[in-house]
Amino acid sequence: MAAKEYGPRERMVFSAVQLIRRDGVAATGLREIVAHANAPRGSLQHYFPGGKEQLVGEAIAWGGRYARRRVEGLVANLRLPRPSLLFAAMVQQWIDDYAANGFGAGCPIVAATVDWADSVDTTRRAAATAFDDWRQPVVAGLKDMGVPARRASSLATLMISTLEGAVLMARAERDVTPLRTAARELGPLLDAAVRD
Repeated sequence: MAAKEYGPRERMVFSAVQLIRRDGVAATGLREIVAHANAPRGSLQHYFPGGKEQLVGEAIAWGGRYARRRVEGLVANLRLPRPSLLFAAMVQQWIDDYAANGFGAGCPIVAATVDWADSVDTTRRAAATAFDDWRQPVVAGLKDMGVPARRASSLATLMISTLEGAVLMARAERDVTPLRTAARELGPLLDAAVRD
């Protein structure tokens, strides 16, 4: 089956995600996004009449949906349903990405939050929604693994925030050790939350 051909709108959102991951929102220009997406020049105003703010919001939403699908896939493919193994799989994605592509890119949701959430309320709201999209399948997975409902949400928040902190440290240090440390140290705490 041939790969699906994406139109200019989808390519621009995807390009915005990739450029924001690498450079942040402030350093990512609209012309750069259009060029990266190989989209016609006039397509930006046509598809995103709200300009950069709208495009950034859609890129953040894309990031949240992507994270959701990744977690759902990880949960479905776990050999053993243990919280520590889910977190280790979430961490391993970043280790693999950095091994393949270097340390030049991070999470688009975090990048947009750092750059724009304080000054652009739509970005803050989009980031909060994207984090919630990401957190929901983690919560569901933890519950399915036997973590009590009252703890699953807080542990999901802990997992995502620990992962994002380790990603930032790994990028700064150009080393995956913070990611490996996070998985090793947080794993026992997560598994201890499972009901006996």
